Amino acid sequence: MPTSVRLLAGLVSLLGLTGFVAAADHLRELQLQSASLGKPIAAHWGPDHTKYISWSSHSSRLIPVYTFGTRGQGPGIDLDGYQGAHSVYRDTAAVIQLYGRLPSNTVDPQAESLDNTQLAAIQRAALRAGKKHVFLVVYDGCDWQTMRAAAIYNSGRVGYSEGRGTGLHLLDYTAQDTTQFGWMVTAPHNDGSRIDVNLQQVINPGGTRPGGYNSSIAGRHPWSVPTDPYYLVGKTASNQPGEHPYPDSAMTATAMNSGVKSYNESINIDLRGRQVSTVAHEAQALGFSIGVVTSVPFSHATPACAYAHNVTRDDYHDISRDLVGRTSVAHPRDPLPGVDVLLGGGWGDRSKDNDLDKHRKSQGENFEPGNLWIADSDLHASSLENGGRYVVVQRTPGQEGSTLLTAATRRAVAGGHRLLGLFGVGNYSGHLAYRTADGMYDPVRGKSERGEMYQPADITENPTLSQLTSAALEVLSRNPQGFWLMVEAGDIDWANHDNNLDNTIGAVLSGDEAIRTITDWVERNSSWQESLMIVTADHGHFLVLDQPELLIRRD
Repeated sequence: MPTSVRLLAGLVSLLGLTGFVAAADHLRELQLQSASLGKPIAAHWGPDHTKYISWSSHSSRLIPVYTFGTRGQGPGIDLDGYQGAHSVYRDTAAVIQLYGRLPSNTVDPQAESLDNTQLAAIQRAALRAGKKHVFLVVYDGCDWQTMRAAAIYNSGRVGYSEGRGTGLHLLDYTAQDTTQFGWMVTAPHNDGSRIDVNLQQVINPGGTRPGGYNSSIAGRHPWSVPTDPYYLVGKTASNQPGEHPYPDSAMTATAMNSGVKSYNESINIDLRGRQVSTVAHEAQALGFSIGVVTSVPFSHATPACAYAHNVTRDDYHDISRDLVGRTSVAHPRDPLPGVDVLLGGGWGDRSKDNDLDKHRKSQGENFEPGNLWIADSDLHASSLENGGRYVVVQRTPGQEGSTLLTAATRRAVAGGHRLLGLFGVGNYSGHLAYRTADGMYDPVRGKSERGEMYQPADITENPTLSQLTSAALEVLSRNPQGFWLMVEAGDIDWANHDNNLDNTIGAVLSGDEAIRTITDWVERNSSWQESLMIVTADHGHFLVLDQPELLIRRD
């Protein structure tokens, strides 16, 4: 989006011109009315169809998987080798091997799904086959229903009610006829594991609730209507614990990156507390450069699982230490090498003196007051000017974010340096400003009683996810050996947690722009014979489209 348009959006939000915006933006008005009245109009969230919001967390829905550079690319890479008749969920012995036990009602002789751990297998097969560029794009929290809502709005038609669908660049792009579509189970090994963050130990391996996936209730397809909607949120209709818990972002990202099914909250730690290797670690050992890009703080669960080790997703400072190659509670003597590009949110989100005990409880005794997501001392030490390995660029008052990012990227490329970028809106947990469905930046309320309100600087001083992705590609592609890159549209998940359809669709469209940035780069600089991209989500939420035709854009 041009800076002038983004600035106008910020002024609209700042001045509170709600009447003007509502007249031009029906989806914004639809979200505001639905949330204010508490009644479904076009959609609802959760198992209770009479309420607009009856659930605001994750679900156990099957998650769509879109691959590029996989069809016909050989055993281990082709998606068809993992789904349909080859589904791991048809084989009792394979399910036992996957979970280390036999989960209740999880084997299904007619299952079509792959498992999220098998995404790591596809990436590893790509490395063995000589692919030079591996992309893992995570639309955090984006299930099939969320993707469909964005496609309807973007295309101006309902279009489809099952299958891959059309209406977004992601859905329509053919990747030289190498694209495939499937879906996966994202169930955890277990929930309820207790940990000691200081000792980096799992106290009760196996937790309190074993995971699994009951397709006879939840369905065999991402678009299936469950026979008991409460199963998807790990409960019964009487609010008792259900048969299986729903997944969190840490365990699901651990599965996709390491191939190990573990407990909710795990950052590349198995159920007994042992560190596991990720695809990024293995690619780095082969000489690849490693990049992590996100629209939320880069030590949050999904980007953390690209590379870090920790028994808990909440230890943000130690996670960021692993990412930038400094000693951490998980690697106290021999730090990980660190990633080559680390770009995301977290700027301006700082601890308060009266919250220090809370942060030390979640982040450990070595928590440092200051920035919540990366310790100020680690950011300082990572900079080239202080003997570190990174060109560090941060949001700077009065400076356009995209201009600063471009200059830092050029400096990193010219000097053969690493790149670290810290951006975001500090008042709202450090994520990038929500782009709403129409491309503006003017959220209204969701579950919270008021929407986020931005100053014009919150927009102009931050780059977009697409611009962050472009910068990462420019730095990583200087390595002739190849690179591995994770891109996370993390604001999809945060918008879904707020039950905010306008923000959710805007976040999907922002992610679609980042996808286009990647596919354009591959078309210009490589091919789908030497590149592979997986686009998926770590888990779903519980959006239900009641009248999808009401989402159609009105230009």
